[in-house]
Amino acid sequence: MVETGHGHNHGHNHTPPPPQQPAGPPAMAVSRGPIWTPAEQLQQLQYCIHSNPSWPETAFLAFQHYIVMLGTIVIIASDLVPRMGGTHGDKARVIETLLFLAGINTLLQTLIGTRLPTVMGASFAYTLPVLSIIKDISNENHTNEHGRFVHTMRTIQGALIVSSFVNIILGYSTIIGNLTKHFSAIVIVPVVGVVGLGLFARGFPLLANCVEIGLPMLLLLVICQYLKHLHSRGHALLERFHLLFCLAIVWAFAAILTAAGAYNNVAPITQRSCRTDRSFLISSAPWVRVPYPFQWGPPIFRASHVFGMMGAALVTAAESTGTFIAASRLAGATHTPGHVVSRSIGLQGVSLLIDGIFGALVGTTASVENVGLLGLTHIGSRRVVQISTAFMFFFSIFGKFGALFASIPLPIFAAIYCVVFGIVSAVGISFMQFANSNSLRNHYVLGLSLFLAISIPQYFVSNTSLDGHGPVRTNGGWFNDILNTIFSSPPAVAIIVATILDNTLEREAVNDRGVPWLKPFQHRKGDARTEEFYNLPLRAHGWLPSRFRN
Repeated sequence: MVETGHGHNHGHNHTPPPPQQPAGPPAMAVSRGPIWTPAEQLQQLQYCIHSNPSWPETAFLAFQHYIVMLGTIVIIASDLVPRMGGTHGDKARVIETLLFLAGINTLLQTLIGTRLPTVMGASFAYTLPVLSIIKDISNENHTNEHGRFVHTMRTIQGALIVSSFVNIILGYSTIIGNLTKHFSAIVIVPVVGVVGLGLFARGFPLLANCVEIGLPMLLLLVICQYLKHLHSRGHALLERFHLLFCLAIVWAFAAILTAAGAYNNVAPITQRSCRTDRSFLISSAPWVRVPYPFQWGPPIFRASHVFGMMGAALVTAAESTGTFIAASRLAGATHTPGHVVSRSIGLQGVSLLIDGIFGALVGTTASVENVGLLGLTHIGSRRVVQISTAFMFFFSIFGKFGALFASIPLPIFAAIYCVVFGIVSAVGISFMQFANSNSLRNHYVLGLSLFLAISIPQYFVSNTSLDGHGPVRTNGGWFNDILNTIFSSPPAVAIIVATILDNTLEREAVNDRGVPWLKPFQHRKGDARTEEFYNLPLRAHGWLPSRFRN
């Protein structure tokens, strides 16, 4: 833009101002390269939510989704089960149970929930309340360590069952859907952005536990992005399956280092991270076992433990909302409407109830890493994710085979997370195209929301003791558990801060906030494509009550 004013003129060199430009288009109209227009749907996707690859490709892509979601389950079980007094066999059975329930919950969500290609897996949000339960149970007298483990699992079971009604009420009462009606693009950017960025501790810090296998995995994943452009025939193969190729190469490399004795004289923590024979899952897993309801015994209900789980249920509702929004974009669907979010969170509560009945270690949430995999492979097919549940069921029932993949060193999974979590974060940033990125008001809301959504949880996590006690320590234990759990979650903090700021600070700036773009998705009949992407398969036959229909 041409400036017509120069402030105070200092000195005696009175240079005449430049002549006024004739009226016409602004200087921005001068061609400086392509100017990209906002796009609701990504054009680079090879397959979107309704289109499907060939069956052989679908099978390999589904197995890839299984591998990616497996890492989180192994990390959670490896961290919590030994603290509960569980053996390697107990850890194997916990992993099998979490896998089996992930298959059930993923099928439910893709069939009658959001119907987006999202895997429903184990959630880190339940770690703090579980640690609190472990500490309380450890202070009691038990005949042996296995008895302490079973007693802890039964207590977790009861807490999960009661806390499931939080999400059921939030969802089926449409509270969560009505909350999303107050979202603008300025709220969506930090919420979805920190869904990925907030998991930074599962990335390079975990990779650095064994740099010699984690770093080569990360480098190979990046190099494949260059190699896929070398030959047209190899482009599709590397784009869709390079994760499996890299995994096979680095896993074999780790096995060679282990067999050669490279880790014989290192610290135990390094051996657990680097060696391929330190999980003890293959030797301790049963050949065939089907998880069943109340497998650890009848649940134990304690009010002091329920409130922490309720806080975690609220957190997973916030996390899943951001993950579903990212999944809708990476699957080629339109923005997730509020009534679909309500339906999915309500069903997530049902899934949490099933988790409690079957005796899961933690509750369920939408898997961020699998949503990132949609962007990595450029394939957002719903069928691929549904077929991936077949691998979850198979490897959870035939434990020896499942234990083979569960023994993959965790730094390899961490390298994958560096890529897929980054993709989800970038998807969150892409929603800025629907708002005014030149508004200082928006800069303030975005900057403060993003910074606090990372900074506040980091403070809570850093000041949480090994037994799960966070920085909030009042006389009310239930109050402490709720606040410590909620404020340890980046998406939960992002929703709180961004929604309050965006709806109270110069709220009249609706165009700058991107509200007009979101308006059609805030009502059931606001966009004709909503029916196409999110309709329930049973709706056309009238098998569902009207309140559960789109």
